[in-house]
Order: sequence, then C-alpha cells, then structure tokens
Amino acid sequence: MSAARDRADRCPGVLRPWIADDGALVRLRLVGGRLPSRALARLVDVAERHGDGTVTLTRRANLQVRGLAAHDGRVPPAVVDDLESTGLLPSRTHELVRNVMVSPLSGRSGGLADLRPVAERYDALLRGDDALAELSARFLVVLDDGRGDLVDRTLDLGAVAVDAGHAQVRAGRHWGEVVPLDVLPDVLMALAHRFRRVRPGVGTWHVDDLPEHGAAVMGDLHARDLRTQVRALPLPEGVGRQDDGLAYEHVTVPDGVLRRPDVDALLARAGAELVVTPWRSVVLPDLPARPPETA
Repeated sequence: MSAARDRADRCPGVLRPWIADDGALVRLRLVGGRLPSRALARLVDVAERHGDGTVTLTRRANLQVRGLAAHDGRVPPAVVDDLESTGLLPSRTHELVRNVMVSPLSGRSGGLADLRPVAERYDALLRGDDALAELSARFLVVLDDGRGDLVDRTLDLGAVAVDAGHAQVRAGRHWGEVVPLDVLPDVLMALAHRFRRVRPGVGTWHVDDLPEHGAAVMGDLHARDLRTQVRALPLPEGVGRQDDGLAYEHVTVPDGVLRRPDVDALLARAGAELVVTPWRSVVLPDLPARPPETA
C-alpha cells in the first residue's frame, strides 16, 4: 500500500483551478482525447480573452488553459460560462472524474476493436451517477484496443481488447474476466463502485493504494489473457491510412503547447474532430485520402 494520505487530490478542473504564479490553471477533460474542431476553435478564443492565449495538451490527453484571473481560489463565473460554452464541460458535478484514455486510432486504423463507444457509454453512465462524483480526480480508466499502445499505462480501471467483440478487464495490477464489449461499461461502473465502497477515505486515490494492490476491487482474479500481451511502436508523425480508406495525420506539438497560429493550421486541415493523444500530440482523422502518386 502507498504512503497514507489525509487529503483529497488537488488535480485541477474548471471549478477547482490550480492557482499558479501566473494565475489560475484549469483542466478540461476529453474522453478518449476526442476534441470537436469547433470546441478547439472556441477554446483558443477563450484562452486569448481570459488567459495567456495558449492551450496545453496533457499526458492524459486532456487540455489546460492558464493565466486566468482568480478570486478566492476560483475563476470568475463569466470565465466558467465561457469555458462551458466550448462544450468541453458537459458536467459541472463530475468534471474531475471524467478521466478516460483510449487508443487514439481506435476504430479508425488497426487495433482489434473500436473502443470509442465503450468510452462514451462509460462516461454517460458516470455523469449520471451521483455517488461516483466522489472519486479522486486522479482515478483513471484506460482502454487499449488490442494494439498495445496503452497497455503499459498505470491505471485504476481499464480493459484490453482481445478480439472485435471482447476485452479483458483490469483493476490496478490485476486482471479480471474477458467480457463482451457491450457490457464492458457496466462492468467498469461496478468496479468503480466497489473501489468507492472499500477505500478507507479520500486519501485513497488509486486502486493500487489499497492493500494487495486492490485485489478486493476485482474480486474474481484471472490470469492475463495471452492476447493482451502486445506492444505498439510509437505512432509516427505524418499521414497514415485508415481502415475505411480515408486518411489520418499525426501532428507533433512542440512542448504540447498550442497557440493561435498552431490552432489555425490544425483546423485548416482537420475535419469535424481531432484526437488529442497521451503523447501530447494531435491526430487529424477522417481526412480525404490522397490520390496515388504517378511516375
């Protein structure tokens, strides 16, 4: 068990900012890194109006805005309203606990299964459950689509796809059963509730903080399925082909910081959605395929 804590975590959100030397820092959580283009366009406007003008990508595939005004440890209501207008704050009560990472190319290129619907369904269930708003803002769900790009990530709950319709469940360091994808969101919800019930207090942020690294959360332990023992090479920069014949472009973001010219350049090439990756880069999916070059 980790060192005992006597306090809740301090990870920032919009309603609970981090107060830095240059002002308040807020974090907006993206489920699976999915970011509508119109939301990014609106967010950089908000960052320029109220903050230092930048949007930062995090290693959990979320976004941050900093340099905001703060009074008594909070940003002004007008700033909250402007941030909410981006569409990236769908729940004020559950904003801190919407921590869900997904293989960035899931459902588009490679992988064994499309885990985007699993992530969206889990998020919807989470936002509708008052009790789970009590989870730590560090509590993380990680969904690897079977390619192995997120399989080594430290997590609280998660799953790794083993074929197009099934995934093996995880809780901390422990592996559970292989379940159909259509029930996986409910299984994750049940495990989250079990963690909430067995944790001794708000200082227990993670499954691995519990005795025996949270074996009681998983309950019925299983051997790790051989199909989960995969690793993916880092996603190369540049254009790739999607399974549906369209293209995607993986764009590196120096230091993970986007400014107005960077955002304008991305949006000029993007379609309706971008995907923020856990490597502080951006994928532009669903692009028209380039015609083959002729000699």
